[in-house]
Amino acid sequence: MAGTDPPPDARPGEDRFYFRQLLSGRDFAVGDPMASQMVNFAYAIGDRATGEALLIDPAYAVGDLLEVLEADGMRLAGVLGTHDHADHVGGSFGGWTVEGVASLLERVSVPVHVQRAEVPWVVRSAGLGEGELSAHDGGDVVRVGEVEVELLHTPGHTPGSQCFLVQGRLVSGDTLFLEGCGRTDLPGSDPAAMYESLTTRLARVPDDTIVFPGHLYSAEPSASMGETRRTNFVLRPRTPEQWLTMFGG
Repeated sequence: MAGTDPPPDARPGEDRFYFRQLLSGRDFAVGDPMASQMVNFAYAIGDRATGEALLIDPAYAVGDLLEVLEADGMRLAGVLGTHDHADHVGGSFGGWTVEGVASLLERVSVPVHVQRAEVPWVVRSAGLGEGELSAHDGGDVVRVGEVEVELLHTPGHTPGSQCFLVQGRLVSGDTLFLEGCGRTDLPGSDPAAMYESLTTRLARVPDDTIVFPGHLYSAEPSASMGETRRTNFVLRPRTPEQWLTMFGG
């Protein structure tokens, strides 16, 4: 499968940093019609020196994702969840059942890191017990080997949506796509909170940071934050009133 290709070259000074962007229906869960339709990205982040890695949003075919790590000489040390929706952490929606974190924990016991406000939602959607989740606040850091991942609480799509800032990369989940952002008309969504997350909580992310979204909803799989700021229509409103007029539902 494409997911077993060699890891991309690291930036200068990042020799031990491991990073994979994996597309559902192409790099894993091949032949799964829901995975192909939803075009979710899962991510692997790790430390090559220690061989430890984290999986971000493992869903659809967790065995495939574990095989990717094994082929790269890495072992799973934990899970990071951007938010509770089934296409990211597993569960049921639209008459489909998606394999996710619950199945992963049957294979290997690792911590599952979610934002504190998302805990009850993940418990309901993904079939996990509260004791299986590690609850975090915005600004917390999760380490894998010597690699530090900063957790950014970015509510709006869901109450506990979070992004991950690591080594000049922003894994943005469904908070920010290269074109658009996550829906704000679903249970738990909040359009005003989404505007604040996009314009305030992500404002400190430098322009040269590379954005890696939760879905392939654009021609390219990643882009700089500066380019995303220049071209993404959801970042054009300059006031909360303008935003709510356009996206408030």
